[in-house]
Amino acid sequence: MQAAGAIRRICVYCGANEGSEASFVRTARELGRSMAAHDLELVYGGGSVGMMGALADAVLESGGRVIGVIPEALARRELAHPGASEMHVVPDICCRRAKMTELADAFIALPGGFGTFEELTGTLTAVQLGLLDKPVGVLNVDGYFDHLLALVEHAAARGFIAAEDRDALMVAGSPGELLRQMGALGDGHTL
Repeated sequence: MQAAGAIRRICVYCGANEGSEASFVRTARELGRSMAAHDLELVYGGGSVGMMGALADAVLESGGRVIGVIPEALARRELAHPGASEMHVVPDICCRRAKMTELADAFIALPGGFGTFEELTGTLTAVQLGLLDKPVGVLNVDGYFDHLLALVEHAAARGFIAAEDRDALMVAGSPGELLRQMGALGDGHTL
């Protein structure tokens, strides 16, 4: 994994919807503010709606930098965040994840749906295969990822995921705790 302080950009996977709990959006905003306060740039799916929009807005409102990566079809539907510091329009979803992986030094998943699950598991697969050596974590807001984490434990118990690969996934309940686990705050930083 990368040394503390080497993390400059964090890719955050999250939903284009707000979800059913106010805590989801509240945590996205808290993460965005924390990232901006510690000069951590946001790399994300480029959307202006749902959790994605709340996260990007919080980073921007706090004086941070936002780098969006959005597929052409979604950009055409006017879902691209108009205030992003930088926006990459790519041909499709596969190119989106590849570009986000290229740009980011670490990865965090907030609550989301199939797209978030695909992005998270694809990134973990790259780590497992040795194709990527960057921190990956989930913000387990109000137990949102409990069932996914149980599935990971089940797969490990059944011999499909090695212990070191299972342990590569960091889990925390708050942005500050996860950023510290990842080494994203460097020495002397607090939240």
